Amino acid sequence: MIAQLSAELAIKPWQAEAAVKLIDEGNTIPFIARYRKEATGELSDETLRKLWERLAYLRSLEERKDTILRTIEELGLLTPELKDRIRQAKTLVEAEDLYRPYRPKKKTRGMAAREKGLEPLALDILRHRISGSVEQAAEYYVNPEKGVDSPEAAIDGA
Repeated sequence: MIAQLSAELAIKPWQAEAAVKLIDEGNTIPFIARYRKEATGELSDETLRKLWERLAYLRSLEERKDTILRTIEELGLLTPELKDRIRQAKTLVEAEDLYRPYRPKKKTRGMAAREKGLEPLALDILRHRISGSVEQAAEYYVNPEKGVDSPEAAIDGA
C-alpha cells in the first residue's frame, strides 16, 4: 500500500510511510502539515489530504476484497484464478463486478412460493385455468411440511 501511495502521489516511500504512521497515531492533517514537517519531508497539506483519502479508500478496498473472498470460499466456489483476480482488483467496482455472480440473492415472495411448490397454482390462477373454486384447487397444494397448512395459505402463497 505504501508503494502504491508513493507512486500515485509522486512522493518518496519513506514520506508515505511516515505520513501513514502519523495518521494511524490519530494526528490530524493540519497538525501533521504544520508540526511534523521534518517527519514527512515537508509534505504539503494538500498532498497529505490526498494521501489520507487514498489510504482510506485502499484500506476499504482491501477489507471488501477479504469479505468477498471469505463469502465465495464459504460457498465452496473459490478457485485460485478467481482469488487472484479479486486480489488484483484495483477498484471497488472491479471487485464487486467479480463478486456479482456469487452474491446471494434476496429471497422474494415468488422464490418462497416456488420452494413451497405453489408455482403451478399461481400460474393456474393467473391463466384462469381452474375449474371449480380456487379453494378446491388449492386443497391439492396443502403441505404442512413446506409450511402450507391450509387452502387459504396456499392461495396467499400463490
